[in-house]
Amino acid sequence: QTVLQGIILLPLRAVCIAFILLLAWLFASIATFRHPGKGSVPLKGWRRRMIQTTLSCLTRTLFFVMGFQVKVKGKIASLLEAPIFVAAPHSSFFDAIISALTGMPSVVSRAENLSTPVFGTILNSLQPVSVSRQDPDSRKNTVTEITKRALSRGQWPQVL
Repeated sequence: QTVLQGIILLPLRAVCIAFILLLAWLFASIATFRHPGKGSVPLKGWRRRMIQTTLSCLTRTLFFVMGFQVKVKGKIASLLEAPIFVAAPHSSFFDAIISALTGMPSVVSRAENLSTPVFGTILNSLQPVSVSRQDPDSRKNTVTEITKRALSRGQWPQVL
């Protein structure tokens, strides 16, 4: 019975995951298409709402298909209450669960991640603070950018 479920469920889950990722890529592409600024200007209006609702829903669905069910206890802090979220260890795909549950905030990410196919477009739609490992001033620039976004009084999304 376990082998039979593996034969049926594994390909079904793989197809569902691929479909959800392609949908997420499509919505991220639409939201960032012809957006002025490319990361220097926050997404506003329908673009931001599209990212928050569709990508959050698709990410939750993706993790459900993979077998994760997450329940939130308590109240999620609003943008004005907590402009910065801190998640540890900040090195796994579990960060995506936190992103989906908190309304798809901006993330701090390696600059190289923005150039990966599909995932780079999705990540770019979250308006990440990119960190370059080759740039010696990158840490200082990252702290400055996070501070600027935290003090923007709701213009930028929360930073994870």
